[in-house]
Amino acid sequence: MLSQALDSGRRINGHIMTLFLFTKSDVLTVLIPITLSAFAAAPHPTVTRIPDIIIWIWLHLLKHDIYNQMQDPEEDQKNKPYRPLPAGRITAQNAADVRWLLVPVCLVFSAMYGSKALACSAGLEALSIWYNEFGGDKTGLSKNLLTAIAYATPEPGATVVIGSHIDSIGALAVAFSSVVFATTLHAQDFKDEEGDRLTGRRTLVTLFPTFARISIMIGVPLWSLCLSRLWKVDFVCSLAFIAYGTVVGARFMVYRTASAHKQSCKLYSLWFTLVHLLPGYWRFFYST
Repeated sequence: MLSQALDSGRRINGHIMTLFLFTKSDVLTVLIPITLSAFAAAPHPTVTRIPDIIIWIWLHLLKHDIYNQMQDPEEDQKNKPYRPLPAGRITAQNAADVRWLLVPVCLVFSAMYGSKALACSAGLEALSIWYNEFGGDKTGLSKNLLTAIAYATPEPGATVVIGSHIDSIGALAVAFSSVVFATTLHAQDFKDEEGDRLTGRRTLVTLFPTFARISIMIGVPLWSLCLSRLWKVDFVCSLAFIAYGTVVGARFMVYRTASAHKQSCKLYSLWFTLVHLLPGYWRFFYST
Protein backbone atom coordinates (compact mmCIF):
# COMPACT_ATOMS: atom_id res chain seq x y z
CA MET A 1 0.00 0.00 0.00
CA LEU A 2 2.88 2.35 0.79
CA SER A 3 4.44 1.73 -2.62
CA GLN A 4 1.11 2.46 -4.29
CA ALA A 5 0.81 5.72 -2.37
CA LEU A 6 4.35 6.68 -3.39
CA ASP A 7 3.63 5.84 -7.03
CA SER A 8 0.47 7.93 -6.91
CA GLY A 9 2.41 10.80 -5.38
CA ARG A 10 5.05 10.61 -8.10
CA ARG A 11 2.41 10.59 -10.82
CA ILE A 12 0.67 13.61 -9.31
CA ASN A 13 3.98 15.46 -9.01
CA GLY A 14 4.71 14.57 -12.64
CA HIS A 15 1.36 15.99 -13.79
CA ILE A 16 1.91 19.18 -11.80
CA MET A 17 5.38 19.58 -13.31
CA THR A 18 3.95 19.06 -16.79
CA LEU A 19 1.43 21.86 -16.26
CA PHE A 20 4.14 24.13 -14.85
CA LEU A 21 6.43 23.51 -17.84
CA PHE A 22 3.71 24.81 -20.16
CA THR A 23 3.96 28.18 -18.40
CA LYS A 24 7.61 28.18 -17.28
CA SER A 25 8.84 30.68 -19.87
CA ASP A 26 6.06 33.17 -18.99
CA VAL A 27 6.54 33.31 -15.23
CA LEU A 28 8.98 36.23 -15.36
CA THR A 29 7.33 38.06 -18.26
CA VAL A 30 3.64 37.57 -17.45
CA LEU A 31 2.77 36.02 -14.08
CA ILE A 32 4.99 38.15 -11.84
CA PRO A 33 4.53 41.50 -13.68
CA ILE A 34 0.72 41.20 -13.86
CA THR A 35 0.57 40.25 -10.18
CA LEU A 36 2.64 43.30 -9.28
CA SER A 37 0.61 45.46 -11.65
CA ALA A 38 -2.63 44.40 -9.97
CA PHE A 39 -1.26 45.49 -6.59
CA ALA A 40 -0.09 48.80 -8.02
CA ALA A 41 -3.35 49.42 -9.90
CA ALA A 42 -5.55 48.60 -6.90
CA PRO A 43 -6.13 51.53 -4.50
CA HIS A 44 -7.00 49.16 -1.65
CA PRO A 45 -5.69 45.63 -2.34
CA THR A 46 -6.60 42.76 -0.03
CA VAL A 47 -3.34 41.07 0.92
CA THR A 48 -5.05 37.83 1.92
CA ARG A 49 -6.12 37.36 -1.70
CA ILE A 50 -2.56 36.98 -3.00
CA PRO A 51 -3.08 33.22 -3.59
CA ASP A 52 -6.36 33.99 -5.41
CA ILE A 53 -4.74 36.38 -7.85
CA ILE A 54 -1.77 34.10 -8.56
CA ILE A 55 -4.07 31.14 -9.24
CA TRP A 56 -6.41 33.26 -11.40
CA ILE A 57 -3.59 34.60 -13.57
CA TRP A 58 -1.81 31.24 -13.80
CA LEU A 59 -4.93 29.33 -14.89
CA HIS A 60 -5.57 31.77 -17.74
CA LEU A 61 -1.89 31.73 -18.67
CA LEU A 62 -1.87 27.91 -18.68
CA LYS A 63 -4.97 27.78 -20.89
CA HIS A 64 -3.43 30.12 -23.45
CA ASP A 65 0.03 28.52 -23.36
CA ILE A 66 -1.30 25.01 -23.98
CA TYR A 67 -3.35 26.34 -26.91
CA ASN A 68 -0.39 28.21 -28.34
CA GLN A 69 2.10 25.37 -27.94
CA MET A 70 -0.25 22.95 -29.70
CA GLN A 71 -0.07 25.08 -32.87
CA ASP A 72 3.60 24.63 -33.72
CA PRO A 73 5.39 21.94 -31.69
CA GLU A 74 8.21 21.85 -34.27
CA GLU A 75 9.23 25.37 -33.25
CA ASP A 76 9.42 24.35 -29.59
CA GLN A 77 11.47 21.30 -30.56
CA LYS A 78 14.20 23.76 -31.57
CA ASN A 79 13.65 26.71 -29.22
CA LYS A 80 12.22 25.17 -26.04
CA PRO A 81 12.63 21.35 -26.05
CA TYR A 82 11.82 21.18 -22.32
CA ARG A 83 8.16 22.02 -22.98
CA PRO A 84 5.74 19.11 -22.42
CA LEU A 85 4.79 18.42 -26.05
CA PRO A 86 8.30 18.21 -27.60
CA ALA A 87 9.57 16.48 -24.45
CA GLY A 88 6.90 13.79 -24.80
CA ARG A 89 5.41 14.40 -21.35
CA ILE A 90 1.88 14.67 -22.80
CA THR A 91 0.20 13.86 -26.11
CA ALA A 92 -1.36 16.52 -28.32
CA GLN A 93 -4.83 15.05 -27.74
CA ASN A 94 -4.44 15.09 -23.97
CA ALA A 95 -3.12 18.64 -24.13
CA ALA A 96 -6.20 19.65 -26.15
CA ASP A 97 -8.46 17.98 -23.59
CA VAL A 98 -6.81 19.92 -20.75
CA ARG A 99 -6.99 23.18 -22.72
CA TRP A 100 -10.75 22.89 -23.33
CA LEU A 101 -11.37 21.71 -19.77
CA LEU A 102 -9.72 24.89 -18.54
CA VAL A 103 -12.20 27.11 -20.42
CA PRO A 104 -15.17 26.46 -18.07
CA VAL A 105 -12.82 26.23 -15.09
CA CYS A 106 -11.50 29.75 -15.76
CA LEU A 107 -14.98 31.14 -16.43
CA VAL A 108 -16.49 29.64 -13.27
CA PHE A 109 -13.51 30.67 -11.15
CA SER A 110 -13.75 34.22 -12.53
CA ALA A 111 -17.51 34.38 -11.92
CA MET A 112 -16.81 33.86 -8.21
CA TYR A 113 -15.30 37.37 -8.16
CA GLY A 114 -18.01 39.15 -10.15
CA SER A 115 -19.02 40.13 -13.65
CA LYS A 116 -15.89 42.22 -14.38
CA ALA A 117 -13.55 39.30 -13.73
CA LEU A 118 -15.84 37.07 -15.80
CA ALA A 119 -15.79 39.55 -18.70
CA CYS A 120 -11.98 39.67 -18.59
CA SER A 121 -11.85 35.87 -18.66
CA ALA A 122 -14.17 35.69 -21.67
CA GLY A 123 -12.17 38.41 -23.42
CA LEU A 124 -8.93 36.51 -22.87
CA GLU A 125 -10.46 33.38 -24.42
CA ALA A 126 -11.58 35.35 -27.48
CA LEU A 127 -8.10 36.88 -27.89
CA SER A 128 -6.48 33.46 -27.47
CA ILE A 129 -8.61 32.00 -30.26
CA TRP A 130 -7.82 34.97 -32.51
CA TYR A 131 -4.11 34.69 -31.76
CA ASN A 132 -3.85 30.93 -32.31
CA GLU A 133 -6.57 30.09 -34.84
CA PHE A 134 -6.62 33.15 -37.08
CA GLY A 135 -2.91 33.83 -37.52
CA GLY A 136 -2.47 36.51 -34.91
CA ASP A 137 1.00 35.22 -34.10
CA LYS A 138 2.22 34.94 -37.68
CA THR A 139 3.61 38.46 -38.13
CA GLY A 140 5.60 40.63 -35.78
CA LEU A 141 3.16 43.56 -35.83
CA SER A 142 -0.01 41.56 -35.16
CA LYS A 143 1.77 39.43 -32.58
CA ASN A 144 2.94 42.47 -30.61
CA LEU A 145 -0.43 44.22 -30.86
CA LEU A 146 -2.54 41.20 -29.87
CA THR A 147 -0.14 40.21 -27.11
CA ALA A 148 -0.24 43.74 -25.68
CA ILE A 149 -4.06 43.72 -25.70
CA ALA A 150 -4.09 40.24 -24.16
CA TYR A 151 -1.57 41.46 -21.58
CA ALA A 152 -3.77 44.43 -20.64
CA THR A 153 -7.00 42.43 -20.44
CA PRO A 154 -6.25 40.38 -17.29
CA GLU A 155 -4.96 43.36 -15.32
CA PRO A 156 -8.45 44.82 -14.57
CA GLY A 157 -9.68 41.30 -13.80
CA ALA A 158 -6.76 40.63 -11.50
CA THR A 159 -7.44 43.92 -9.71
CA VAL A 160 -11.03 42.81 -9.08
CA VAL A 161 -9.84 39.42 -7.85
CA ILE A 162 -7.58 41.13 -5.37
CA GLY A 163 -10.64 42.82 -3.90
CA SER A 164 -10.43 46.35 -5.28
CA HIS A 165 -11.30 48.48 -8.30
CA ILE A 166 -9.29 50.42 -10.87
CA ASP A 167 -9.09 54.18 -10.35
CA SER A 168 -7.52 56.72 -12.73
CA ILE A 169 -4.01 55.86 -11.58
CA GLY A 170 -4.65 52.15 -12.06
CA ALA A 171 -6.03 52.77 -15.56
CA LEU A 172 -2.95 54.84 -16.39
CA ALA A 173 -0.69 52.07 -15.09
CA VAL A 174 -2.47 49.44 -17.22
CA ALA A 175 -2.35 51.65 -20.32
CA PHE A 176 1.36 52.40 -20.06
CA SER A 177 2.37 48.83 -19.19
CA SER A 178 0.50 47.67 -22.31
CA VAL A 179 2.16 50.24 -24.56
CA VAL A 180 5.59 49.47 -23.13
CA PHE A 181 4.95 45.76 -23.68
CA ALA A 182 3.77 46.30 -27.27
CA THR A 183 6.84 48.35 -28.19
CA THR A 184 9.48 46.18 -26.47
CA LEU A 185 7.96 42.68 -26.56
CA HIS A 186 10.15 41.61 -29.49
CA ALA A 187 13.12 41.64 -27.11
CA GLN A 188 11.90 38.16 -26.11
CA ASP A 189 12.11 36.96 -29.72
CA PHE A 190 15.90 37.28 -29.93
CA LYS A 191 16.48 34.13 -27.89
CA ASP A 192 14.26 32.19 -30.34
CA GLU A 193 15.67 33.77 -33.50
CA GLU A 194 17.46 30.66 -34.81
CA GLY A 195 14.45 28.40 -34.34
CA ASP A 196 12.07 30.99 -35.80
CA ARG A 197 14.18 31.24 -38.95
CA LEU A 198 14.27 27.47 -39.36
CA THR A 199 10.48 27.18 -39.00
CA GLY A 200 9.78 30.24 -41.16
CA ARG A 201 8.09 32.22 -38.42
CA ARG A 202 7.83 35.92 -39.25
CA THR A 203 8.77 38.21 -36.37
CA LEU A 204 10.32 41.66 -36.20
CA VAL A 205 13.60 40.00 -35.25
CA THR A 206 13.65 37.69 -38.29
CA LEU A 207 12.26 40.24 -40.75
CA PHE A 208 14.03 43.41 -39.63
CA PRO A 209 16.85 42.37 -37.28
CA THR A 210 18.74 45.68 -37.36
CA PHE A 211 15.60 47.73 -36.72
CA ALA A 212 14.58 45.36 -33.93
CA ARG A 213 17.94 45.78 -32.18
CA ILE A 214 17.98 49.57 -32.56
CA SER A 215 14.40 49.88 -31.31
CA ILE A 216 15.28 47.97 -28.14
CA MET A 217 18.54 49.84 -27.66
CA ILE A 218 16.68 53.18 -27.84
CA GLY A 219 13.26 52.13 -26.56
CA VAL A 220 14.19 50.58 -23.21
CA PRO A 221 16.23 53.55 -21.85
CA LEU A 222 13.75 56.03 -23.37
CA TRP A 223 10.83 54.31 -21.64
CA SER A 224 12.89 54.24 -18.45
CA LEU A 225 13.24 58.02 -18.63
CA CYS A 226 9.58 58.66 -19.51
CA LEU A 227 8.20 56.35 -16.82
CA SER A 228 10.51 57.80 -14.18
CA ARG A 229 9.09 61.23 -14.96
CA LEU A 230 5.51 59.99 -15.19
CA TRP A 231 5.57 58.32 -11.76
CA LYS A 232 7.70 61.08 -10.15
CA VAL A 233 10.54 58.79 -9.14
CA ASP A 234 13.28 60.52 -7.14
CA PHE A 235 16.56 61.48 -8.81
CA VAL A 236 18.73 58.65 -7.47
CA CYS A 237 16.22 55.90 -8.25
CA SER A 238 15.50 57.44 -11.66
CA LEU A 239 19.20 57.53 -12.47
CA ALA A 240 19.62 53.88 -11.45
CA PHE A 241 16.54 52.78 -13.42
CA ILE A 242 17.59 54.68 -16.57
CA ALA A 243 21.16 53.36 -16.28
CA TYR A 244 19.89 49.80 -15.97
CA GLY A 245 17.58 50.30 -18.96
CA THR A 246 20.51 51.65 -20.98
CA VAL A 247 22.59 48.58 -20.16
CA VAL A 248 19.73 46.25 -21.08
CA GLY A 249 19.07 48.02 -24.38
CA ALA A 250 22.77 48.15 -25.30
CA ARG A 251 23.22 44.42 -24.71
CA PHE A 252 20.84 43.56 -27.56
CA MET A 253 22.95 45.68 -29.90
CA VAL A 254 26.40 44.58 -28.72
CA TYR A 255 26.04 40.90 -27.74
CA ARG A 256 24.53 38.73 -30.48
CA THR A 257 25.19 35.10 -29.58
CA ALA A 258 22.39 32.73 -28.57
CA SER A 259 23.63 32.51 -24.98
CA ALA A 260 23.94 36.30 -24.76
CA HIS A 261 20.40 36.71 -26.05
CA LYS A 262 19.08 34.43 -23.29
CA GLN A 263 20.87 36.49 -20.65
CA SER A 264 19.69 39.75 -22.21
CA CYS A 265 16.10 38.48 -22.16
CA LYS A 266 16.38 37.69 -18.45
CA LEU A 267 17.66 41.22 -17.80
CA TYR A 268 14.81 42.61 -19.91
CA SER A 269 12.30 40.60 -17.87
CA LEU A 270 13.68 42.14 -14.68
CA TRP A 271 13.45 45.61 -16.22
CA PHE A 272 9.84 44.96 -17.24
CA THR A 273 9.03 43.79 -13.72
CA LEU A 274 10.48 47.04 -12.34
CA VAL A 275 8.22 48.94 -14.75
CA HIS A 276 5.23 47.48 -12.90
CA LEU A 277 6.56 48.59 -9.53
CA LEU A 278 6.65 52.29 -10.48
CA PRO A 279 2.90 52.95 -10.05
CA GLY A 280 3.23 51.41 -6.59
CA TYR A 281 6.08 53.88 -5.91
CA TRP A 282 3.75 56.75 -6.80
CA ARG A 283 0.96 55.40 -4.58
CA PHE A 284 3.33 55.00 -1.64
CA PHE A 285 4.84 58.51 -1.80
CA TYR A 286 2.16 60.68 -3.42
CA SER A 287 -1.26 59.06 -2.96
CA THR A 288 -3.38 60.77 -0.35
